[in-house]
Amino acid sequence: MGPPRHLSLIPDTGAQRVDWPVPFSDGLPILTGFRGHPTVVLASGDPFWFGAGSVIARNFDAGEWTAHPGQSTFSLAAARLGWPLESTQTFGLHAAPLTRLRPHLSPGLRAILLLRNGAAVAELATYLNETGFADTQLHVMEALGGPRERSRSVSLTEALLGGFDHPVCVGLEVAGEGKALPKASGKPDDIFENDGQITKRPVRALTLSALAPKRGEHLWDIGGGTGSISIEWLMCDPTLTATTIEPREDRADRIRRNADTLGQDRLQVVHGTAPTALDGLGFPDVVFIGGGLSTELLNWLHAALPVGTRLVANAVTLESEALLAQWHEKLGGELLRIELAQASALGPRRGWKSAYPVVQWSVIL
Repeated sequence: MGPPRHLSLIPDTGAQRVDWPVPFSDGLPILTGFRGHPTVVLASGDPFWFGAGSVIARNFDAGEWTAHPGQSTFSLAAARLGWPLESTQTFGLHAAPLTRLRPHLSPGLRAILLLRNGAAVAELATYLNETGFADTQLHVMEALGGPRERSRSVSLTEALLGGFDHPVCVGLEVAGEGKALPKASGKPDDIFENDGQITKRPVRALTLSALAPKRGEHLWDIGGGTGSISIEWLMCDPTLTATTIEPREDRADRIRRNADTLGQDRLQVVHGTAPTALDGLGFPDVVFIGGGLSTELLNWLHAALPVGTRLVANAVTLESEALLAQWHEKLGGELLRIELAQASALGPRRGWKSAYPVVQWSVIL
C-alpha cells in the first residue's frame, strides 16, 4: 500500500497493490482493514521525520508493526548543500501553509523545506517576496537519492518561472529587508491586525510572563480581541496549544486571520460568550481573561476547572478591579498594578502620557 508513484517503482510480484488515497487520513481505515494480514506500506525517507510513520503507528499496537527508515530528505539535502543539520531549521510544508515560516523568517536563516509539489516552489517565491525577503536564495532539489535527482540554485524571479518536478525540497538562505519577528514576548503591536482592542506590547509581555507557558500546555484565552495573547503563547513552543473565545464575530474572524498570517494556524477560535461557550471544551492548563470578566465567569471557572489550573486576569475598569480584589482576598495569588507612561508632545516640549493602569491577578486554583 502506498502512493502510486511509490508503487510504480517496484516490480510486479503478484501481491495486491492498493493506492493510498488523498487526503492521507482516508487511507488509515483501509490500512487497519488489513490488520492480521502481512502488509507493507511504502513511504519516502525517514517516516518518523515529518512523515507518515507516527500517524500510522498511533493506529496499531507496538507489536503489530516494524519500520525500516531510509535516508531522510533533510539528510540528503544537507549533504548536497554542505549545511550542518543541527543549525539548519527544517519544515514539513507538504501539508501545511507557507505561513508556518513567518515567525522564523530573518536574514541569515538557513532552512530546508519539504513542499507539496513542484508548483509550490513558485508559491514559496511569491510568499517570500510579499514578506520582504526578495533577496533569498533558493536551492531547489528534486527526487533526491533517485535516478531523476536534480539540484538548482535559483533566485526568486527564476523560481517564479516554475518547471520543478515532484518530489521536491528547497534549501533557503534568507535575505532581504523583510521584518524579522523578535523572539522575546511582547511582539510589536503592528504585526497584529486590530481595531484598537489589543493588549499593548508591554502589558502583553508581562501577561505572557505571568501565564508562564510550559511544554505541552493548553491555554484558554477568554475575550480574545485580536488574539495577540494566544498567538504569542503558541509562538513560545510548537508543543503548546490554545483556544480563544471571542463574543464578537468580526473580532473572531480577525483573530483567525492574525493566527493564519503569523503561522499559528493551529489556534482554535470559538465565537461565543464565556462561560456558555466553554461547555464541551477540553479543560486547559492555563486560563487568561482579557475581556468579559464577571462574577458569573469566575464562579464557573472556580467550580469547573481542575485543581492546579493557573489563572491570569487583567482588569482596566474600576468595577473589574474591585472584582479581582475580592477574589484575591478569597483565593490569594498575586495582585499586580501595572502603570505605564509614554513620552509624547506637550506643546513645544514633551511630557508623560499615562495609559490606563492595568490590574493583573494571577492565581493557581
